[in-house]
Formats: sequence, C-alpha cells, structure tokens
Amino acid sequence: MSDDLQHTALNGTADYIAALDTLCSLAQHNLCVFEKNFEGIGFNSEARHDTLRRFLLANPANRLHLLAHDARPIVQHCPRLMLLLRQFGHSMHIYQTPQHLQHLSEPFAVADDSHYVRRFHFDDPRGILAQHDVEGARVLKSRFAEMWASSHPALSATTLGL
Repeated sequence: MSDDLQHTALNGTADYIAALDTLCSLAQHNLCVFEKNFEGIGFNSEARHDTLRRFLLANPANRLHLLAHDARPIVQHCPRLMLLLRQFGHSMHIYQTPQHLQHLSEPFAVADDSHYVRRFHFDDPRGILAQHDVEGARVLKSRFAEMWASSHPALSATTLGL
C-alpha cells in the first residue's frame, strides 16, 4: 500500500458509508467518530461490526471513541454497536455533546494520525475520504479532542439499578 496522499470525493450516502468502512479498516491504534446520532450510516452492519471487533481485539491499547449529539438512536438502531460496547467497554467509549456544542454540524471520523472522512453537513452526504493526510487528520483529531473534553459519557456497557 502506498503512503501517498489520496483524497476521494464522496457524492452520496453509499459513498459515505463505504468511506467509513474503509476508514475503520485502516485504523491501527485509534478511531474517533463524530456524528449526529449514528443512525443509518452502517454502524449496525455485520461487516462494520466485524471490522471494529477485529480492531479492538488486535491490541488492548486500541481505542474507539464515538461522539454523538444524540446517543439514544445508538441503543435503538445499532444493537451490534452496543454488543461491542459490552464486550470492549474498557477500550470503547460513547460520549454525547453538551448543549453548547449542538450547533456543530460537520461530521467526521479520524483513524490514527493520517486518515479521515468528513462531510460538509449532517444533511449533506457529500464529503471526502482522505488517506495519508497527516496534517488534515491532525486538525480534525485536535478538534475531536476539544469536543470530547467538553462532552459526557452517554452510554455504558452495563446498566446499574440502585
């Protein structure tokens, strides 16, 4: 595989879902995903589940961080993602953005320090898949870290009743 910078335009939902599949398969150490609610973008597919499971099993230090404006649809529409959370609660976390970040509307995902997918808006499936773009990935990863620091855990692997 070449380490040359590669940008691929995404022109629809199918392209975006395929780009997320590609990004998930490229992740070697960490994967950060910011989405509105994770509904209808492939996070309940068997193939994505298997890819993410392999990623999390590959190394106990691997991390999967999911950030949503609304995490409730994950429980309702992504049971495979919830299975991963139950199995890998130590290396997978799902956070929800606070009210003051709800205006952010450009979803993105970053794998390691060099690959990313980003869309222009939640309601616009057009975007870009970038491979071996270290600078672009660094900017998005920094943005994700800032958003993550202001957010709170939304879902956990277990339900505690007191």
